[in-house]
Amino acid sequence: MRVRLLDTSRARDVRQFISFPFALYRDCPQWVPPILPEIQLVLNRKKHPFYLHSTAEFLVAESEREMLGRMAVMENRNYNRFRNVKVAFFYYMDVVNDAQVAEALFGAASDWARRQGLEKLIGPKGFLQGDGLGLLVEGFEHRPAIGIPYNYPYYDVLLKGVGFEKETDYLSGHLSGDHQLAQRFYDVAEKVKERRGLAIKSFASEKELRAWISRIVKVYNGSFTDNWEFCPITEEESKIIGERLIAIADPRLIKLVLKGEEVIGFVFAFNDISAAIQKTKGRVWPFGWIALMREFKRTTWVNCNGTGLVPEHRGVGANAVLYTELAKSVRDFHFRDADVVQVEEGNLKSLGDMAAIGVNWYKRHRVYRRAV
Repeated sequence: MRVRLLDTSRARDVRQFISFPFALYRDCPQWVPPILPEIQLVLNRKKHPFYLHSTAEFLVAESEREMLGRMAVMENRNYNRFRNVKVAFFYYMDVVNDAQVAEALFGAASDWARRQGLEKLIGPKGFLQGDGLGLLVEGFEHRPAIGIPYNYPYYDVLLKGVGFEKETDYLSGHLSGDHQLAQRFYDVAEKVKERRGLAIKSFASEKELRAWISRIVKVYNGSFTDNWEFCPITEEESKIIGERLIAIADPRLIKLVLKGEEVIGFVFAFNDISAAIQKTKGRVWPFGWIALMREFKRTTWVNCNGTGLVPEHRGVGANAVLYTELAKSVRDFHFRDADVVQVEEGNLKSLGDMAAIGVNWYKRHRVYRRAV
């Protein structure tokens, strides 16, 4: 067995890196493949905006006959500068159930990190804000939300075996579509909107939503710095994130909370098209988009990928505005089930509020750390 750095300028190496999890999870009904153009862009150093400010390498472990594992390791210099830390992140970690393979991959990743002058290896954490976080440690019987990692249970054992420990957890929860939100939430929401002059902005088209992306990113960059995963989004990255959002969004499910012309909060929800992504094996062209559009119309699941308020409007009841708008989206679009996606365990307020409106936490993803 050997571990080598991938040559991302070679089409064969890129195909090898992308194709490995398709073989590894061939018989796993829960696994959802990546949308191929997205991971192909990550491996393109000339086009992906991450490489304008940071660096990464891609590792593969292989025997003479077959590939045994893969991993990306990166230095996000913007994150390190913002946090005043020296950490490397790992992502796209997939490996056979073999402790020696895991040890070799993480050993190579740690060697790379040390050469960059870094002190810790943390992950899984991806290249852009919005990439799914952590390894799944609870809820293996459930299919993941769009863009959220799925892995075999043995991954946790392998990471602990090579010296990793918990950094933080992200919880995802289920909300039944027929759940009735208590009337008191609607009463509070209406009073807060009237008292504080708040209004809800929804969107009728992709064009209209696209015009607001830069404002949404500006609010995120200025208001959510306390989030564990936060790193300022660059202008170039905002374009990629925006196009990714628009590609899977029904604009009517994206809602903003406004005070006058100022964006002070948001509710992001998406039709769950995971079944179609499985069917098309992550391919969009030439015909994959047809299956994706069909699933977009018939899915009974919605992914709720984020709610948030700027700090000065927290703790005054405005969270009720977010939760009632979320409930309205589930009800008005006749979804039978909602997946509330990846709330960090340190966000006790959100966890408590979500539980109060009926969310049952049923999946857990863990971010790990170790010294290099």
